[in-house]
Amino acid sequence: MATDISKLGLKAKWQDLTEGMVIAGSGTSKDFMTGEWTHVKPKFIADKCKQCLLCAPVCPDSCIPIKDMKRGEFDYDHCKGCGICVKACPFGAITMEGVK
Repeated sequence: MATDISKLGLKAKWQDLTEGMVIAGSGTSKDFMTGEWTHVKPKFIADKCKQCLLCAPVCPDSCIPIKDMKRGEFDYDHCKGCGICVKACPFGAITMEGVK
């Protein structure tokens, strides 16, 4: 079984792929730009945001950075556009839009 994820890519040989249901390593999600999979993305409306931070803990991909108790812009490299943050925001400061 291959566990070196640096060998994975479009030109990987089948011998270098991991077996199904086996985690090749921890903390590898940052190595893959999974945000390009989606056709929608969240839009942050800063004027409406009250910095309640209710959106950040519900994001399954940790795409809402928090620094100094304030939320930042979305990490679109990893956001899959699930929309959970939209439902969690009580102020309507997050909407979904199509990817352009």
